[in-house]
Amino acid sequence: MPEPVKKTVSAFTKKPKTTEVTAGNTAVFEAETEKSGIKVKWQRAGTEITESEKYVIKSEGNKHSLTIKNVGKEDDVTYAVIAGSSKVKFELKVKEPEKSETVTPAEAAPAPAAPESPAPPAESSQNTEVSSAETHPEEPLDPIGLFVARPQDGEVTVGGNITFTAKVAGESLLKKPSVKWFKGKWMDLGSKVGQHLQLHDSYDRNTKVYTFEMEIIEANMTFAGGYRCEVSTKDKFDSSNFSLTVNEAPASGDLDIRAAFRRTTEGHDDGAEFNFSSLLKKRDSFLRPSNRGEGKSESQSDVDVWDILRKAPPTEYEKIAFQYGITDLRGMLKRLKRIKKEEKKSTAFLKKLDPAYQVDKGQKIKLMVEVANPDADVKWLKNGQEIQVSGSKYIFEAVGNKRILTINHCSLADDAAYECVVGDEKSFTELFVKEPPILITHPLEDQMVMVGERVEFECEVSEEGATVKWEKDGIELTREETFKYRFKKDGKKQYLIINESTKEDSGHYTVKTNGGVSVAELIVQEKKLEVYQSIADLTVKARDQAVFKCEVSDENVKGIWLKNGKEVVPDERIKISHIGRIHKLTIEDVTPEDEADYSFIPQGFAYNLSAKLQFLEVKIDFVPREEPPKIHLDCLGQSPDTIVVVAGNKLRLDVPVSGDPTPTVIWQKVNKRNDLLRNNDDSMTPSENSTDLNTDNKLLCESEGRVRVEMHEDHCVFIIEGAEKEDEGVYRVILKNPVGEDKADITVKVIDVPDPPEAPTISNIGEDYCTVQWQPPKYDGGQPVLGYILERKKKKSYRWMRLNFDLLKELTYEAKRMIEGVVYEMRIYAVNSIGMSRPSPASQPFMPIAPPSEPTHFTVEDVSDSTVSLKWRPPERIGAGGLDGYMVEYCKDGSTEWIPALPGLTERTSALIKDLVTGDKLYFRIKAVNLAGESAAATIKEPVTVQEILQRPKFWLPRHLRQTLVKKVGETINIVIPFQGKPRPKITWLKDGQALDSKDVGIRNSSTDTILFIRKAELHHSGAYEVTLQIENMSDKVAITIQIIDKPGPPQNIKLVDVWGFNAALEWTPPQDDGNAQILGYTVQKADKKTMEWYTVFDHYRRTNCIVSDLIMGNEYFFRIFSENLCGLSETAATTKNPAYIQKTGTTYKPPCYKEHDFSEAPKFTHPLVNRSVIAGYNTTLSCAVRGIPKPKIFWFKNKMDLSGDAKYRMFSKQGVLTLEIRKPTPFDGGIYTCKAVNECGEAEIECRLDVRAPQ
Repeated sequence: MPEPVKKTVSAFTKKPKTTEVTAGNTAVFEAETEKSGIKVKWQRAGTEITESEKYVIKSEGNKHSLTIKNVGKEDDVTYAVIAGSSKVKFELKVKEPEKSETVTPAEAAPAPAAPESPAPPAESSQNTEVSSAETHPEEPLDPIGLFVARPQDGEVTVGGNITFTAKVAGESLLKKPSVKWFKGKWMDLGSKVGQHLQLHDSYDRNTKVYTFEMEIIEANMTFAGGYRCEVSTKDKFDSSNFSLTVNEAPASGDLDIRAAFRRTTEGHDDGAEFNFSSLLKKRDSFLRPSNRGEGKSESQSDVDVWDILRKAPPTEYEKIAFQYGITDLRGMLKRLKRIKKEEKKSTAFLKKLDPAYQVDKGQKIKLMVEVANPDADVKWLKNGQEIQVSGSKYIFEAVGNKRILTINHCSLADDAAYECVVGDEKSFTELFVKEPPILITHPLEDQMVMVGERVEFECEVSEEGATVKWEKDGIELTREETFKYRFKKDGKKQYLIINESTKEDSGHYTVKTNGGVSVAELIVQEKKLEVYQSIADLTVKARDQAVFKCEVSDENVKGIWLKNGKEVVPDERIKISHIGRIHKLTIEDVTPEDEADYSFIPQGFAYNLSAKLQFLEVKIDFVPREEPPKIHLDCLGQSPDTIVVVAGNKLRLDVPVSGDPTPTVIWQKVNKRNDLLRNNDDSMTPSENSTDLNTDNKLLCESEGRVRVEMHEDHCVFIIEGAEKEDEGVYRVILKNPVGEDKADITVKVIDVPDPPEAPTISNIGEDYCTVQWQPPKYDGGQPVLGYILERKKKKSYRWMRLNFDLLKELTYEAKRMIEGVVYEMRIYAVNSIGMSRPSPASQPFMPIAPPSEPTHFTVEDVSDSTVSLKWRPPERIGAGGLDGYMVEYCKDGSTEWIPALPGLTERTSALIKDLVTGDKLYFRIKAVNLAGESAAATIKEPVTVQEILQRPKFWLPRHLRQTLVKKVGETINIVIPFQGKPRPKITWLKDGQALDSKDVGIRNSSTDTILFIRKAELHHSGAYEVTLQIENMSDKVAITIQIIDKPGPPQNIKLVDVWGFNAALEWTPPQDDGNAQILGYTVQKADKKTMEWYTVFDHYRRTNCIVSDLIMGNEYFFRIFSENLCGLSETAATTKNPAYIQKTGTTYKPPCYKEHDFSEAPKFTHPLVNRSVIAGYNTTLSCAVRGIPKPKIFWFKNKMDLSGDAKYRMFSKQGVLTLEIRKPTPFDGGIYTCKAVNECGEAEIECRLDVRAPQ
């Protein structure tokens, strides 16, 4: 089944494209529309372009073009072409002309000056004027909406300033309009005014124009993006979107990168702060090579150096600064210290607020802290303002140490910063209110209207005032394009209104929210009126009533009645009525002057329904007495006269009679048997007929019931009120008087609308179409069925949409333009000359779905003597019906019978067909299957011979296996070697010419590769491995060398060869076990016998002897040596058995004996503390000197408070010099510092003042 053609979503078959043109040249844009004769408009920056010398607009059939002559820099804007409701935007990019060395003729332009010499003043002035004109182009007026001029897209360099301007006409406004600026979709910039953003507005009383400006100061890269300006008044609203592009600062190619980070001494303040983020970004842009990919450049620019510095230890600062080119280390440390300011441990809070909370809109949230003092009072602040108790919005709770703030029914106004205050301490958090997705609770309905009618699409969403987006055939509808579309909000309901629809408005309309999508179809048909019942000729008597009635298909159509070509004016006797689709002209008390031709003309249509009114004069002739009765009817004969009446209408039949004396009138309804008797036996006598009438016919009562007879002197009236089908039949009127008898038969036929047909059946369902079939109605209403009307609706909808305006003559119809995946129902109406029947029952629900397209890339992957391996890719189009699986079939060459290759369907995209006969030539095909059926088949063009293809065996040895594979003991070895060869080759592994032990080494083979696996490598696994690939008499071999290494053993035979002066000589031999790897060197260490703390003397030492120098006289030393290979140092070391003693030289001094002296002394400060003033953030020290015997104990105090337990301070005492180090002091650390020394002989103290000032 062929794939149905998809509908185009645009009026353009060829769209203009963005073009780059050199300044001074001509630019041409071309477009082609789907239909010829469509009016096309061209726009420049939102303003319509009119034809002039600069702009040339041409239209030939469906081809349209715009030519822009002498292109300048001011033409570098956005253009658009509009056809109907389709709008296509494109750009004209103007580049500067390349500099040419050719000399311009004198008559064309003055000769250019030499590059080295400055331009003449006149030329410079001229260039300035051009630049000014290019910088400030004339602002186009905006005829749409409230804006006089809309803000345009802008471009700025990092660090530069830019201003966006919007102008609003204020002539028709009673007060100043409200203007809001947004970034992105929701961010209101009114709250972001500050250092980088300023908003200004002004009013010009002469032009009556409001000017609103948004100024961005010192732009950075984060300012780039989309912006929106919204202006609103009491009853109007308009918005305009624009974008800002921020470019990096231009840099020359020979710029020294480190110069951007280097501190200069001239005119530079050491206390000033560098903007390292911008410097680092500049550095990244300088380091970014031009030939690298964009993805790598982006990853480099995303590096946050401050984040790296925050996480790194201080010892790594210098390394990181060098790596990223920062030379001003002092400036870097100043900022880093401010960032890494340690948070002081809270004494008021046991548990603080989390940094942030999130809650759904309409829900409640609890903010909880735990305080140290159960009796403490807390305050809750929102954006710095204290929260007051008001209703049930905020609930404050105190449970033990817990303080809880509950916010009920959270709204966007609650999205703010909150803090809890206890005394002087605060705990901060942010609350983010998340809006739930907006769902579409009542979807759009399909509609079918006539040209010029009003269209109103309505949907209902889950939230009042929600923002939705309307699209037509995938193109967004906005107010900026035309006044054609109007958007309306009423609570949760959203409306799209088209006041006067045209044929171009047909299509699929979509409403989108952030939580749902709804699609509906609009069909606009040309106006066409159908006449269900035309007016009929009438013959009436004097003073009777004449009623002309007609019925048309459109109940909204009005019309006029004409009498002999002149309009009928209603009065007390003549009345005109219009109820639904029925138009009536009623004339009471008909007179001879009413006899004329009457016409009804529907307004707006070329129809003329005509009928004639005939006036019947009743002539009374002189009748002699004893005249036999006589019935005066125009059509009396052997066959009965037939009168046709529409069901529901009134039948009034006047029968003139005569006779003297006045005859008796009897009306009877004749049954079928008597009717047949009368027709077959014309010689029936009156007595016989009378007998039949009395026994089998029904007498009609006078002046009673719905069917009645009214008697008058010269006539009788037969009346049927609201004719029904049961009233159909033959009515007999009999006149009797003494002189004689007369009779007449009148046949009444009641016609009506047909009965409703039975429910239609649906078949041949496709992607967006189906075939509808039905049967004629059981009763046609007494008139032939003229045709049928078909309607459809979505399953969950209540709106039926008519599919045809011309009556369907056949009993089948192909319905199109349905949406795939949506459930529909159908129903049918039958139409005859009387009108339209009631609707049939709805058909069974059905869903338009189509089979998928055929699978793609269907190929044969492998062939053996009994199997064929196939593979393919999924279809390009699957559709709403999904994909149930694939059906694989094969057919022998020369046969037409396709045999299933697999039992049932397979969901995989590959298949292995087994149990085939060797030598057969087979064709293969595959189909994709879903609910709608099978797709077209993808077939292999040439037959496949089921026979193994001989392929020479060959290894594809990976590059890393072509050299020795080195592994450490205990590591896992997993070697994968791919190969080729058919039929499947035999694989043999050997190690050093011997077969492998399967318990120690695992071998796994497949049809495409072989794997050697060792879970834990040991030294004995080292060696040369050989793998052989064998197919019959063909083979291939590869060799792999594996080296397993381990840590070496310790050196051997270590000797202390000699000791002299401050030196010791050592010797040793290499280790017995080198760990199966080359010895890279030795590590020599020494240890003092007293402490036995080992210190490295040599590392990576390659010789087996060394001299250890700089030993201390009088000490004894031990020595040990580690050996080293690729795995590292040996686990044990070789140690000298005997120590090396470094002897003292010179004579031995014998000290004299003296009487022991008492050196006890009270503490005394020999150097005082000095008052200091320091800068906050830099470590500082306070120093003094003290003496005393025995050694005094030292205490430090700040403002009389002991500092010994505070980790912020460190105390040192060395040789009587006392030092107090204060880490990163703050202004809070200023005060009186006291040092106190105490021993058993007394105590002393000294103090000083420390001032800590904030950095400038």
